[in-house]
Amino acid sequence: MPAEAAASPLSDDAIHVAPLSAVQEVARQLPSYDLLTLLSPDTDAAALAALTPRRRLHLTFHDIVEAREGLILPSGGMIAAMLDFSRARARETPLLIHCWAGISRSSAAAYILACDGLPGREADLAAALRASAPFATPNRLMVALADDLLGRNGAMVDAIAGIGRGAEAFEGLPYRFGL
Repeated sequence: MPAEAAASPLSDDAIHVAPLSAVQEVARQLPSYDLLTLLSPDTDAAALAALTPRRRLHLTFHDIVEAREGLILPSGGMIAAMLDFSRARARETPLLIHCWAGISRSSAAAYILACDGLPGREADLAAALRASAPFATPNRLMVALADDLLGRNGAMVDAIAGIGRGAEAFEGLPYRFGL
């Protein structure tokens, strides 16, 4: 994280995204936050026990976009749970979202939750995502499931396709997302 960002606590109602390796650092900068965790079933999440969010939701699935034997796809039920979790939060409380690398699942979730509150702004939000995180490559299946649940008729899918794949990265950097 840039030194100036680390110097003062983050206290807005934005969506903050981080890889698992940086989630504790980002959480320390937030005076209060809700936590959305998106990890594979076999991921060691012991480091999360030290976190003290106001509320938390932990969804377990693999970062895949088509069925593969022995792996768990994201589902419409999981996307609905994310939407419900976000809708129930106090708007002055930041939302911290993380997955393993902070590139695909968490970026998809941030985009989905932002789109939920701003219908008709799908392309603007996709552009804002790309500007905030050049490495972000949102999980296409998660976006498609949300597009269907939110009745966006392909607008979310098209907007994410329009920004293309993010820059190559093993792990993303923490970022703040919103318009």
